[in-house]
Amino acid sequence: MNLIESLKKRKFLLFNIFITLYIGINLIGGDRGLISYFDKKQTLQELVEKENTLTKELKNLNHKISLINKNDPDYLDMLYREKFKYGTNDEIIIILR
Repeated sequence: MNLIESLKKRKFLLFNIFITLYIGINLIGGDRGLISYFDKKQTLQELVEKENTLTKELKNLNHKISLINKNDPDYLDMLYREKFKYGTNDEIIIILR
């Protein structure tokens, strides 16, 4: 009975301790906690880097498409030689892999 009576007297203190522990645990490890924040921040950084690389690739492809549409002879010659392994009789073709 002493335990029950002492708990009744100190229930405000125990309630404050449990609330503090609950808030502390959720602040650090919860779904919106500190660890989750750093994970999401790292994921955001990776996605921004991926977006930048894809944007660069898109610019490069748009430039190549514009060269094809303009019938740029240098670029078309380069494509023709690369795709069909074409060269004149006096040229030596070296294929690097």
